[in-house]
Amino acid sequence: MDMENAGPLGDGHLPDPVTAATAVVDARGIVTGWSTSAEQFLGYPSEDVVGRPAAGLLGRNADTPVDFSSADEGWRGTPPLRHRDGHDVEAELRAYASLDREGGTQWLIVATPSQRPYPRRAPHPVEAEATTEEAFAQCHLPVMIYDAELRVLRGSAGAVRALGLSERQIRGRRVTDILPPHICTKVEEGMRRVFETGEPEFFQVRGRPHPEARGHYWAVTVAPVRNPAGEVRHVQLMALDITELHLARERLALLNDVSTQVGSTLDVTRTAQEMADVAVGRLADFISIDLLDSLLRGFEPRPFDEGSIGLRRVAQQSVLPGVPESLIQPGDVDYYPASSPPIRCLLTGRSSLHRTLDEAVGSWQTADPERAEKVRAFGIHSILVVPLRARGITLGVAVLVRHRRPHPFDEDDLLLAEEIAARAAVAVDNARRFTRERTTALALQRSLLPQHLAAQDAVEVAHRYLPARSQAGLGGDWFDVIPLSGARVALVVGDVVGHGLRASATMGRLRTAVRTLADVDLPPEELLVHLDDLVGHLKTEEGTAAESEPDIASDLIATCLYLVYDPVSRRCTAAAAGHPPPAMVTPDGRADFIELSAGPPLGVGGLPFESVEWEVPQGSILALYTDGLLEVAEHDIGKGMTLLLQRLERPARSLDAACDDLIQTMLPAQPSDDVALLLARTRSLDSDQVATWDLPSDPAAVADARRKVSQRLTDWGLDQVTFTTELIVSELVTNAIRYGGPPVQLRLIRGAALICEVSDSSSTAPHMRRARMFDEGGRGLMMVAQLTERWGTRHLPGGKAIWAEIGIPNERP
Repeated sequence: MDMENAGPLGDGHLPDPVTAATAVVDARGIVTGWSTSAEQFLGYPSEDVVGRPAAGLLGRNADTPVDFSSADEGWRGTPPLRHRDGHDVEAELRAYASLDREGGTQWLIVATPSQRPYPRRAPHPVEAEATTEEAFAQCHLPVMIYDAELRVLRGSAGAVRALGLSERQIRGRRVTDILPPHICTKVEEGMRRVFETGEPEFFQVRGRPHPEARGHYWAVTVAPVRNPAGEVRHVQLMALDITELHLARERLALLNDVSTQVGSTLDVTRTAQEMADVAVGRLADFISIDLLDSLLRGFEPRPFDEGSIGLRRVAQQSVLPGVPESLIQPGDVDYYPASSPPIRCLLTGRSSLHRTLDEAVGSWQTADPERAEKVRAFGIHSILVVPLRARGITLGVAVLVRHRRPHPFDEDDLLLAEEIAARAAVAVDNARRFTRERTTALALQRSLLPQHLAAQDAVEVAHRYLPARSQAGLGGDWFDVIPLSGARVALVVGDVVGHGLRASATMGRLRTAVRTLADVDLPPEELLVHLDDLVGHLKTEEGTAAESEPDIASDLIATCLYLVYDPVSRRCTAAAAGHPPPAMVTPDGRADFIELSAGPPLGVGGLPFESVEWEVPQGSILALYTDGLLEVAEHDIGKGMTLLLQRLERPARSLDAACDDLIQTMLPAQPSDDVALLLARTRSLDSDQVATWDLPSDPAAVADARRKVSQRLTDWGLDQVTFTTELIVSELVTNAIRYGGPPVQLRLIRGAALICEVSDSSSTAPHMRRARMFDEGGRGLMMVAQLTERWGTRHLPGGKAIWAEIGIPNERP
């Protein structure tokens, strides 16, 4: 809308009569456009006029509204205008109808100053027409008038400048003779519709108005020009260059996509790849994202050493298939020279824009010949280097390249890349922190689970632990295999309700408690009673903490299954606290669940637990699990239990293969709960591996007991431990006869270790103490502890048993 003018009007002199000022007024009479010539003509700067009523610019007749729509082919008039300094300025006005971007009516006002002071006579029609023609010819907007044959009648100065042709060259030519084909079709169709309907058309086109120009976006308005009879004789085409507006919208759309598409997962590599996928094709032709290798290994960045720095490629993308511009593949470590722009970006935390002819890029190519060859091969001409910084930490660097787009990066592209990198860096840092915290938590949880199962003779075991893959985090599932006295073994599986570090910490405390109670050799139902009391105490502690820290929950609930198997009697005893029952697969391949009294979960308190005992055929498989294994088929536990039995009945090469089969077939790809699975194939000790003697309650029976033990060890080929065993038997039998009550029984069990048990009817358990110099007793149990691998007391329904394990050289379980 800017028009050429003769000079400023601040001194009160009228401008040259051929100079015209232009403005745009919408249908409400509000000024929406104000040219430089209008500013010089009336003295008002653009910011004082745009957005205000045009009536305020009138002089003595300011109260008389001006109706621009009163004439069919434009409005003409000579109202006085008011200069900024207060005096009236005489001018000839002409209004031309057009459409704004939304299709609404607006008026292009052309003001031509008069040579005479006000008042003056009305201008001669020929004079006014000449002045109007000059205003149209000098209009800086691309405006063209077409006849019914769609040939150019007139073109403004703006149209001449945009097309790169003179007005004489464009007159009489059709659109197809001037503009590219894809623009011609759209424009000509619009002009034909205007001739047919008489309604204005508004649309957008993209292209180059002439070969030497850059591609632009244009908002085109095609409006009818009517004669006094109301017939459409011509059409007016006005084009506004909206390239900058379109580019701004594209940048906003790209930033919006970055916000919605980058960071969809808490995975560092995936997050970086999402950034590369969004930016390539819309901002760059190739992008690589490298992160500090130390960050990916869980360490915070340290001060950089002099020389090259290793960066691990985590993501890259290109408009070309296969990303041929890259020297390395994702996951590899790349070393950049110390003087290269990426290293400078890391050290300073500032982004930079480069051409390939820049000195910095030239020295980089000299120090890195392989990368220089890529630059030449693909015609790379423009580079952006942007740091990825989040929470004050430089995580890495992104390198954006153009080689297919002819136009290099500019400062606006650099600002856009910095904004994209800033948003992506936060998402990458979130993913990095989550990965580190989850890894730490999983390491903590796994450290609380059995690392190596203790050696024992009763069962062959295989186990699996699978943490939840959901964002709920790790849980409180656990399992354990605990050797007991008499070659027995305890199998334990438990589950703390909930997820997170709190559940894992509680799980560790319960597992430690179960091991402690198992060492006392409590029956399963009694062990669960003590464990329930412990959970109650933990709930009380957490409830107290929750009063000062509301984030701490106090609804601690856990389940547990405790099972004891005796390979001598081949019998199992089990009790459950709100836990699913164990399954047993007999040697003939039939699987079924053991009917247990489910019992209340741990933490409910005040309710009893019941145990169940049954005989186990040799070679049977016992399956213990947590409820996470059963949550298939839309969390239908019944269907899960049926499927578990079906899978257990399928033959497997080994227990490990059976575990893998259950995990793969019964769990979804992303299980919502932790899973602990323990399979145990039972063994039994033959009668020739067990020797039992009933002894009289007479001190003279000690010698006979030593003799019998010595003979049996000779039969078993264990002469190397005969002396040690005789000493232990002598001590234990003597104590039973002296302090216990009849009947007294001695039992030897040969397994991976030699087990010696002496039982009597007394419930009083011996305790080891330090004997003083002149004490007659108190040294026997000390000797037993020194000569055996472990020893202890087991309470029986009718008394107690003192047992000791003696290691057998070169014997393995």
